[in-house]
Amino acid sequence: MNILEGADKVMEIGKLPNDLLESIVLSNIKYRRDEVITRAGVGEDCAVLDLGDDLCVLSTDPITGASKNLGKLAVHISCNDVASNGAEPIGLLMTILAPESTKKEDIELIMKEASSVAEKLNVEIIGGHTEISSAVNKIVVSTTVIGRQARERFVSKNSIKIGDKVLLTKYAGLEGTAIIAHDLEDKLKDKLSSEMINRAKGYIEMISVVKEGILASKKGALYMHDVTEGGVLGAIWEVANAISKGIKIFKEEIPLTNETKSICELLNIDPLKLISSGSMLIISSEEKTDEIISELINNGINVSLIGEVIEEGILIEDKGSVKEILPPGSDELYKVV
Repeated sequence: MNILEGADKVMEIGKLPNDLLESIVLSNIKYRRDEVITRAGVGEDCAVLDLGDDLCVLSTDPITGASKNLGKLAVHISCNDVASNGAEPIGLLMTILAPESTKKEDIELIMKEASSVAEKLNVEIIGGHTEISSAVNKIVVSTTVIGRQARERFVSKNSIKIGDKVLLTKYAGLEGTAIIAHDLEDKLKDKLSSEMINRAKGYIEMISVVKEGILASKKGALYMHDVTEGGVLGAIWEVANAISKGIKIFKEEIPLTNETKSICELLNIDPLKLISSGSMLIISSEEKTDEIISELINNGINVSLIGEVIEEGILIEDKGSVKEILPPGSDELYKVV
């Protein structure tokens, strides 16, 4: 059942819709400090604090839609947010809330996965909290990452102008494809080959965007946003609102793997609305676009030019037909897991 009972109304599972996020969460954050130079807002992955010579970049995220690879996902997702700000992730706080049926081996596996990924990203797990609780019916892992950014690399989104280009790294739907392949293998194996399912499972190793975030930042990216719940279309909507400008993208330019296409067709879900960690949206000036693309490709990262900044409207063109991109609803993943 894809709903939760609220005090007054029923809400869908997944991230809060952006209008609700604005009205019941963000609107209630009243107090401001001068050190905070990027604060909570729709489309903002991180907070940025001015603490002197460097900027401190922080982000937090839970893992709720997956039942496997929790340790890997937990580290990657929050580190991705920090990297989307062009910052280097340094330390990580991790909270694990587990139901009463949890075995000690389950906790140990999560920590081994998290530790392995953190080491690869040069991030230290500096603390956290682990608890067995009747308040949850499956394991929930939440991480907070602290990152560091050189002051001279901080770019205000106010510098974005009409005609700037929109890039997408790797492929749409990577994380969702990997989660479905791991969690629904028994359902897929009658229709898809074991080779295809195993390739899809392997996408879990592609969900970090730390490398491209740092590379693109050094080459002058104006704005970056990692593509999570709501998929590419949801991320485009969030970015357009964050930069207070329009965006137009072209459907045929959005890269999809054969595994993602096949799994989404089989399950009748939209890959462009499927959680897509591993993909980064990058806005670059027209002058810097080729340089950023070359830098990413030379470092083994696939990147596609999928659209541009326009004066107003959030639009997608498909075979000559232009449609409005609507605010993101519940992620397609929750229709099947």
